[in-house]
Amino acid sequence: MITQDIKKALKGYFASMQKNITLVLQTGEHTKRDELKQFLSGVAEVSDKIQLEERDTNGVLRSSISFLLEADGEDTGIRFSGIPGGHEFNSFVLALLHASGTALKIDDSVASLVKGVKDELKFEVFISLSCHNCPDVVQALNQFALLNPNISSEMIDGGLYQSLVEERDIQGVPSVYLNGELFANGKVDAATLIDKLLEFDPSLKEANKGQSLPLQDVTVIGGGPAGVSAAIYSARKGLKVTVVADRFGGQVKDTMGIENLISVPKTTGPELVGNLTEHMKDYDITLKEHVRVDNIEKGNIKTLTLSSGEQIKTKSLIVATGARWRELGVPGEKENVGNGVAYCPHCDGPFFKGKDVAVIGGGNSGIEAALDLAGIVKSVTVFEFMPTLKADQVLIDQAEKRDNITIIKNAATKQIVAENGKVSAIEYQDRATNEEHSLSLAGVFVQIGLVPNSQFMKGVVDLTQYGEIVVDSKCNTSEPGIYAAGDVTTVPYKQIVISMGEGAKASLAAFEYLLSHQTEEELEEQAAVA
Repeated sequence: MITQDIKKALKGYFASMQKNITLVLQTGEHTKRDELKQFLSGVAEVSDKIQLEERDTNGVLRSSISFLLEADGEDTGIRFSGIPGGHEFNSFVLALLHASGTALKIDDSVASLVKGVKDELKFEVFISLSCHNCPDVVQALNQFALLNPNISSEMIDGGLYQSLVEERDIQGVPSVYLNGELFANGKVDAATLIDKLLEFDPSLKEANKGQSLPLQDVTVIGGGPAGVSAAIYSARKGLKVTVVADRFGGQVKDTMGIENLISVPKTTGPELVGNLTEHMKDYDITLKEHVRVDNIEKGNIKTLTLSSGEQIKTKSLIVATGARWRELGVPGEKENVGNGVAYCPHCDGPFFKGKDVAVIGGGNSGIEAALDLAGIVKSVTVFEFMPTLKADQVLIDQAEKRDNITIIKNAATKQIVAENGKVSAIEYQDRATNEEHSLSLAGVFVQIGLVPNSQFMKGVVDLTQYGEIVVDSKCNTSEPGIYAAGDVTTVPYKQIVISMGEGAKASLAAFEYLLSHQTEEELEEQAAVA
């Protein structure tokens, strides 16, 4: 399983390991145990700092295909139940590196919150190896475990623990349990985990109150294409720049196929986000990740209060928070998220293998979702509200060629029905005849567009009735010194390439603003340096 090329790469990564790591594999029998042992042995061969040991952990580990990490003989709290391949291979490698002394990639304010946890927290993360969102959650919780001995985190491959998945009625990943109770599921990211932790113990925020960065020239809220573009353009001007992002990469991270980013014939969302990360590292930019902006105080100097309790004072502000999946707003939707209702076909599609599902929405995202699912599920029924599909013709042509894709147009979804805690049917109305119908199925994937992530800007700048931030041709908002770019704004055509351009434009506009609003003291200081 571990090829020579992978071993060669791992050898380079593991060269800086400081602590000895023991992979403790639970003894016992399982059809997949030999495969797991071979996998772990292959990794252990790469470095003399890593060793594999088979041991009866007396109930600490779940089964004979579970293992934990010890660092210099101490339990790190990190457990894996299953073979961490696929997207989770990176989670495993990072766990080894971080446990052995490599610096954690977590913001100081977030680390402070986690270190303050005094109760024993046992996290379980149910994942699918094909889920590209799951590693973010696994990696965040592994770091929590390394920061605080009261915390443990276990990755559980749902494909190898079907009885446990059925027992807990899990139909979507990642699904996070805390001390045996559902903690978060569906669209989960590290920022959501932090929010949930603060709900669990609000006093954790006290450790960061009063802490702040030096005065910033530009603060960018959002880590997607628009935000990164704005940050890089600002940093190239020699400005002090901070990026605040609850989820670096934003919505792009969920996009699997990208073929319209000019000069890049084909890429994926995760690959593009990786490139954005590397490009931003070339500049002196402060990144505050996994936190949100709770409050903004206007003025010549703007004050941002983060969800971690920390504050940032800044001369100018660029909002590039993008958008999120739009909800249907019908009975049975919210109640069944994670139990048959999903928004990410790449993440949750494998849970519906051989079953009948529906996709709501006939735009590009809806038809792309149907095509993705068609190779996994028994059948896909696409419901489009309008009489015609809005997707590109090339996608429509592909969908019409598939025997297991049915398209129903001019249909209004009325209700999602569940039985015994799982989705069992969808009720819809033919808008031409007003006839109502019911279709039995196991899953509903909602793909009806996006909603701007602008709720925290209400009362700060002007918004449209749809929640978009109103901007002019230079990305100016209604408030001096505050700019906005990308999908969160009124700029038409929500595209990656447009967001990047708008981010650059917002940065240039902010630079002009800063030049024209310099104080006499700043001008004198610059003259003295010159």
